[in-house]
Amino acid sequence: MVSKPTRRMPDSLAALFVFAFCLAMIASSRGMGETYAIFLLPLSETFGWNRANVTSIYAIYMVAFGFGSLLSGLVFDRFGPRFNYMIGLTLLAGCYGFAGKLDSLASFYLVIGVCGGIGAAMVGIVPTQSLISRWFHRRRGTVLSIAYSGQGIGVMLLAPAAQLAIQRFGWQQAYGLASLGFIIVFIVMVFLPWQRIAAGMIAPENPIDGAAVQPIKAPRGPSLAEAVRLPEFWGFFVIFGASAISVFAVSLQTVAYLIEQNFSAVQAALAFGSIGMLTIIGIALTGMLADRYPRHLVATGSYGLTIIGIVALASLQHMPHWGVLALFVLCFGLSAGARGPIITTQMAELFAGRGLASIFGATNIGQGCGAAIGAFMAGFLYDTTGGYNTGFVISLFFALIGLSMFWIVPAIRHGQKQG
Repeated sequence: MVSKPTRRMPDSLAALFVFAFCLAMIASSRGMGETYAIFLLPLSETFGWNRANVTSIYAIYMVAFGFGSLLSGLVFDRFGPRFNYMIGLTLLAGCYGFAGKLDSLASFYLVIGVCGGIGAAMVGIVPTQSLISRWFHRRRGTVLSIAYSGQGIGVMLLAPAAQLAIQRFGWQQAYGLASLGFIIVFIVMVFLPWQRIAAGMIAPENPIDGAAVQPIKAPRGPSLAEAVRLPEFWGFFVIFGASAISVFAVSLQTVAYLIEQNFSAVQAALAFGSIGMLTIIGIALTGMLADRYPRHLVATGSYGLTIIGIVALASLQHMPHWGVLALFVLCFGLSAGARGPIITTQMAELFAGRGLASIFGATNIGQGCGAAIGAFMAGFLYDTTGGYNTGFVISLFFALIGLSMFWIVPAIRHGQKQG
């Protein structure tokens, strides 16, 4: 008797499944991380911490996220994606499960900062970029941009949910609910077909997890050690770092700032969530435009929106009007994170091959450190000056530095290696 062949999911459906999984992981992990802006005031009121202290927790989180991105890339290149998600989801479930029991700044640094940051990096854009590069060849920039928008989806859904949970149950129980969600995701993740997921349709040079080699073979590409000697690597590093300083010097303070401008806590949370919703549109739109038009011009338009948004936010001190708030939400939301899909696509093209995940993870150290500097700097300057204006000026300055890299570095401007 001849046994029936095992049915295999068609490649197109498998690719969509991998994409949906990656999108969900970014939305839940990064979305939960960004809701720290909602927890900022409750933590200050509970423990009596000043703004610099409470923002320093997020600064540690982003530093850990940056270096965790390098770790994520090394783990992916060496062991395959299953280990990334096992480690990351375990850390996320644990850190948010213990968060409600913490009572000191040092314990928040370790649990929310270090464990939360590394956990988010392990399941975030680094494994996503590498998996999508294996499963999608055409319109890769568009697919990456939509996946990258998962952070916006997470903020849009989780920021209002966190505010409501805090108001009803308290911040301790709100963190506990987040932990429960990650435990459920971990259980689902264990049963996924990881050999099939790791194989992709565009196979790596050295198959991971026993996956069979597919007809299309990935290029060898540079290793991390080789990439760090290239100017485009450091151009991407500066873009990540400068853009993160610019954005996170504003975003983490947004809810507290709006409340000081006489908006209610719920209104401020909804505005913050609306930024997340618009981030989805902005990132996806930026990715599609970058597939059709010169990427340095698309990036320039994106930075222009960021600058308009920051100016509008600063203007609320003198014109606390809904129209000005809407201008900030629209411009900042459409541009925050929009450089991400441009960078990830360019790096997938310039560094495609054996070291892509490690290289991308290493450049993300710039993002993590930049976000940490921006977040802590804004809190410190608020405590020192009693206001936000100095932080706004610095944010604008670093937006211009990030923009300059798209024009100064030839390989980034033209989308190919020079020489």
